[in-house]
Amino acid sequence: MSLSRAMASEAINASRSSLSLDGVWQFRHEDGPWRQAHVPQPWQAEFSDLVDTFGRATYKRSFTLPAGWENRDLALQFGAVSYACEVWFNGEKLGSHEGAFLPFEFAIDNAKLRPTNEVEVRVTVPSADQSAFPEFPFSEIPHGKISWYGRIGGLWQSVSLLARDTRRLNHVAIEAGMDGVVKANLAFTTAANGLPAQLEVRDGDGAIVASTEVSAAESVGVTLEVPGARLWDVGQPNLYTLTVTLDGGLDVVEQTFGFRTVTTANGQILLNGKPVYMRGALDQDYYPDGIYTPPSLEFLEDQAQKAIELGLNTLRCHIKVPDPRYYDVADRYGLLVWTEVPNVQSFTSESARRMRETMVGILERDRNHPSIIAWTLINEDWGTRLVENAEHRQWLKDSYDWLKAEDTTRLVVDNSACFPNFHVKTDLNDYHYYRSVPERRQEWDDITAQFAAGADWTFSPLGDAERRGDEPLIVSEFGVWGLPDPSKLRNEDGSEPDWFETGSLWGDGVALPHGIEERFGALDMAGTFGSFEGFIEQVQWYQFMNLRYQIEEMRRYPSIMGYVITELTDVHWEANGLLDIERNPRVFHDVFATINADIVIVPRPARYSAWAGEDLPVELRIATGGGSIPDGAKLSWSGGVTGSLDVPATGPVSVADLGTTSLSMPAVSDNTTLRLDFILEANGVVLARNSCEIALYSQRKTAGLSSIAAADADLAAYASGLGYPVVPAAEADIILCHAVDGADVEAIKGGARYVILADGSVETNRNLRTDMPDGELPHRSIVADGKQFRPSLDQHLPGIGLVERDGTIWRGDWIAGFSWVRREGHFAAIPGGPLFDLSFSDVVPHHLLTGFRPWEFGSNVLAGMVCGWVHKPAAIIGQKRVGRGGVVATTFRLTREAPGADPVAAALFDALMASAAGLPVDEGKI
Repeated sequence: MSLSRAMASEAINASRSSLSLDGVWQFRHEDGPWRQAHVPQPWQAEFSDLVDTFGRATYKRSFTLPAGWENRDLALQFGAVSYACEVWFNGEKLGSHEGAFLPFEFAIDNAKLRPTNEVEVRVTVPSADQSAFPEFPFSEIPHGKISWYGRIGGLWQSVSLLARDTRRLNHVAIEAGMDGVVKANLAFTTAANGLPAQLEVRDGDGAIVASTEVSAAESVGVTLEVPGARLWDVGQPNLYTLTVTLDGGLDVVEQTFGFRTVTTANGQILLNGKPVYMRGALDQDYYPDGIYTPPSLEFLEDQAQKAIELGLNTLRCHIKVPDPRYYDVADRYGLLVWTEVPNVQSFTSESARRMRETMVGILERDRNHPSIIAWTLINEDWGTRLVENAEHRQWLKDSYDWLKAEDTTRLVVDNSACFPNFHVKTDLNDYHYYRSVPERRQEWDDITAQFAAGADWTFSPLGDAERRGDEPLIVSEFGVWGLPDPSKLRNEDGSEPDWFETGSLWGDGVALPHGIEERFGALDMAGTFGSFEGFIEQVQWYQFMNLRYQIEEMRRYPSIMGYVITELTDVHWEANGLLDIERNPRVFHDVFATINADIVIVPRPARYSAWAGEDLPVELRIATGGGSIPDGAKLSWSGGVTGSLDVPATGPVSVADLGTTSLSMPAVSDNTTLRLDFILEANGVVLARNSCEIALYSQRKTAGLSSIAAADADLAAYASGLGYPVVPAAEADIILCHAVDGADVEAIKGGARYVILADGSVETNRNLRTDMPDGELPHRSIVADGKQFRPSLDQHLPGIGLVERDGTIWRGDWIAGFSWVRREGHFAAIPGGPLFDLSFSDVVPHHLLTGFRPWEFGSNVLAGMVCGWVHKPAAIIGQKRVGRGGVVATTFRLTREAPGADPVAAALFDALMASAAGLPVDEGKI
């Protein structure tokens, strides 16, 4: 590791001194005015008018040299500057540097010193305009998420003036495995050659446990042994210190490290020879005010503590090189870190060179941290084109081999993959996939089962994959959005952070935070959720429901060795964090560790709804992760239903399959939510807890149901199966259909009541019509640019559009859609809510209704959804007056099973019929 990290703060000892140059600098962007900027932080974090700027900027500041430093070896050191810069000292150029993430320094000629000295840094942040920035266009530089969340420019890490002796240690790289052997490679300056250097290893208590002496040289290898070394491990961050003293104190350097070994075998990740189950979260390492720059060491420590409270043992630092304090905290808190090289956009020979140089710099600075257990070269094929380009695939394999040779102490991932890309050669078979539940629950289950079985689609199908077959399986990205409370994110004066105005170009516009309360109010959603604050709480619990279900599903398979939740914190408009960007916890913070733990109880009912008094089969499994279950363990459950099972002794990274137990649902007179609480105990110690919610429905009453007519025989049979009288249309209270035509519209206009199950089973014209009626003549006759225009589809009665969710932002795999049923009127008896829960899994719609105005969402829209930050409202149940009659339409898929098999489908059907029966009919004359 480079010694620059230690020197960037305060003096380690009398042989090395540093003067911080952090604070106020003079700043100018392009030809703009001079103003004061604070270092360290990007200029985009300080100046609202420069948030979206590339280009060139200049920083200046002066300092007075401390007394006694005139004859010492001086250098200016920069923690990181984005992206390229030239550094001038007292009017003369010291040098230039390219690269946004890593430290560099320039020597100062003492003859150039003055009583007051001026440092000038000229910074360039390139755009994608290759003509303006031919040396390093943005698309060819490692930039990571700068392309997502906005530009980063300037002095975003600390700046220091260093004073040292010319005879010193320049660099030390340490390898320390579980065998207690320390291998240190030392690099001294030429001026130090031949001087004696004393090496001492101290434990956490300060006791010397090993020592030796060497002669300084430009490269020296040393091996020391520490008998009985205490290993660095998750939650057991045993750290040691290597002290190198040159010639009795001429130069003294201390470097912390830990004894630990990371390998893989038989599909498992082994930490110190023992299986470890990865419970990770993606961490993009962004901060509320400084963007790239963490506010303090204490902030990082608080973040680490909250991660541990959430049950996490790993952070995947995502395509960004963090402030070095990030790793210091992980070392001390016992958190594993998986680090990635920032990506480029376009892969060229220059891109490849810059990425290799970045990885070399990462190793130089960070390789001594025991917390770092894995490196990733490419994320999701960003920059490369693995599917189409054999040269890129070969480069990736070569880069894997190079990095494995450079660092034998860590795992290497070639491409952290997602559909449709893949691995070519890797230590971990990791994959990303996003699905919301209950919306796409079956897809999540199917993909997870395929992945757990070692799916072929994770590796290159083009004949060039080098797959061992025992690479540990990691679901390295998954998750779903919640939303933060905006009131906790605004500035002290009530104004919004600049990032509230970003996000409009993502996810078809649904990622824009600004105006969320106004949109919530315009849609009259308070009537559904009680208040805006109630809505935020509900969507956070929706996020928890998703994560719990998805974690439980992965834990059912012993072949899956871990996962990485997207993500630890929200990042600006991306609102899928376990914490918001200010590190405020979600509502589920205190219970999340019950499911994000080594030992997890996995109850899987046959469905998440049940009829009172009937039996519900529940499959029970217990996953052990890095833990184990001893003899004599018992699983018990309570909450309206009680029982217990003996649990066999089970070792690490295994699953105890307890089979399927039939639970007798209690008799209830009113629909309710039944919560089953599970507890695993052994020898009086609680090993795990979990719960499962079942929507419990009382037995249906069929007396007094409305009469129904249905031309579709299957619909008629379904209604009859639920006890509805099926009669001819002329005698029916309600007409039931999947879609309408002109004759139906005329019947509605004449006073009929219709229920339309617009579930996509009947082909329509992107509305509820199977026919296409003539439009009004002036519109139908318009021809422009050779195209004949048709009237708007939602103008065809009953004036409701039908949209398939696949292929639209409404699908909700990554940016969530929040779907609800208003629990009022005939829908008040449906348990839970307002948001869909797992009991809706088998009826959740694959289509949506349009044509409803915002003011109708508090009245005529009985069920609906919004996407992201409350955008793109659509209806799932809506009612409209048409002529003298009316329509209740829904996209719920209610008839997929036998009548009454799914209590939720039956309850929704009943509520729809009752709502239609209550539609007012106009019997007067106009």
